[in-house]
Amino acid sequence: MELRALGAHNLESAGSRLVSLLVDGVLALDAGALTSGLTFAEQRRVQAILLTHHHFDHIRDLATFGLTAMGQRSLDLYATEETLAAVTTHLLNGVLYPKLHERPNPQAPTFRLHPIAAGQPFAAAGYAVTAYPVRHGIPTNGYLVEDKAGKSLFYSGDTGPGLDWPGQSPDLLVLEVTLPNRLEATCLEAGHLTPGLLARELAGFQKRQGRLPPTLVVHWNPQFEEELTREIGEVAASLGGAKLLLARDGMRLAL
Repeated sequence: MELRALGAHNLESAGSRLVSLLVDGVLALDAGALTSGLTFAEQRRVQAILLTHHHFDHIRDLATFGLTAMGQRSLDLYATEETLAAVTTHLLNGVLYPKLHERPNPQAPTFRLHPIAAGQPFAAAGYAVTAYPVRHGIPTNGYLVEDKAGKSLFYSGDTGPGLDWPGQSPDLLVLEVTLPNRLEATCLEAGHLTPGLLARELAGFQKRQGRLPPTLVVHWNPQFEEELTREIGEVAASLGGAKLLLARDGMRLAL
């Protein structure tokens, strides 16, 4: 399994893209950088998209990605009913962008919508997937994704403290950290993590599972890069030299 961070951030600039991950070139996790991070040829390889929730930085490129694919193929879009409703009502609504869940025709739409429920496994692009609720400002799910060889990762999406870890022990954790420790109150109010809050979550995982897999940190605010880099390093040291990486746009990891 190869994981590619198309976008690693919560804010966009000339040097930072919104959060979006790609598994083996075919399964996308969130859609913040699905077009800005991929060539047209790479876009054509994508078969399915998992959305954690409907905040704009996680769905933004659905519109441009779908318009490129319209009339050429259908893609599978998985999310909760609430998230799918938000996407089709407020983004793909025929006003801001075409109704890509109906066009070019309802029998062969650009996006085939698949409502999912937490705790119920499903298959997407050949992977076994299970959604797990996380704590955020709106209903949000993280995803456990496993390939046919048994390699797996858990992606939290946006989350605050109190992760209910899946029973399995994945090979990679992909977790959010948004702001530095001095802004903890802001993160707690919005349902996000700081490095210090992440440390508590990872300690809980280690206690429960008896191990701590490598952890990739995403959704970090690039305006605080120096501060976050230092604090993530301190978290790694406090956990006995745990492998923690700040994701960078375009980074690839092999599991």
